Amino acid sequence: MGALEVGQKMVDLVNQGREGEAAFVRDYYADDIVSIEGQGSEDMPARIQGIDAVHGKHDWWYANHTVHGTSAEGPFIGHRADQFVVRFTMDLTPTGGERSQMTEVGLYTVKNDRIVQEEYLYLMG
Repeated sequence: MGALEVGQKMVDLVNQGREGEAAFVRDYYADDIVSIEGQGSEDMPARIQGIDAVHGKHDWWYANHTVHGTSAEGPFIGHRADQFVVRFTMDLTPTGGERSQMTEVGLYTVKNDRIVQEEYLYLMG
């Protein structure tokens, strides 16, 4: 299974909802995964490593946001056989904030049928 197949599985499962997303992380993330966000905070650093840290990041996200819906589009494949990109659109309300829509892309690197790095880039401006 290459990046294309892993990416297709991601899109399928994320579009099934939070349980599908959790199943994808469980089945396709490497134990030593590196996760890089476009920006960090005191509560959540931009760079974390390890599957337990990724689970913690997801728990933090859902504890601090009401997610009304998420959709995934892709995967987008380039010249590197080990990478793919997925575009995410989220409808969410941060705790204490206003409901909004957010778009980001994730750049994923695959090795031995597992995601070893994810990097998120946001639509700004």
